[in-house]
Amino acid sequence: QVQVVESGGGSVQAGGSLRLSCAASGYTDDIFCMGWFRQAPGKEREGVARISRSGVADYVTSVKGRFTISQDNAKNTLYLQMNNLKPEDTAVYYCAASSGGICTIAETIFDYWGQGTQVTVSS
Repeated sequence: QVQVVESGGGSVQAGGSLRLSCAASGYTDDIFCMGWFRQAPGKEREGVARISRSGVADYVTSVKGRFTISQDNAKNTLYLQMNNLKPEDTAVYYCAASSGGICTIAETIFDYWGQGTQVTVSS
């Protein structure tokens, strides 16, 4: 089993920055892929970014050039640096981990989920 816990959410004005963190614990050696997802009010959850254990990253088009996903394998911690935030980035952000052998932004491959952290961007 793997547990993941997010932190770092908050409120910021448009154009501002936030950094989310996700601490993983448990059988972390089994983790092959980690990702960030978000769910805005009234919308379905969507993939934001993912990173494989080897460091290959991918992003949803709407955040490319603004968000950066990274990881510190020694600390079992995942990060999401969010710059130039927009009101449409307002959502609950979730961290997820996968022990499978593929790494995509597809929600279905992720086995373990955090409780989420709120990000609010005001105009």
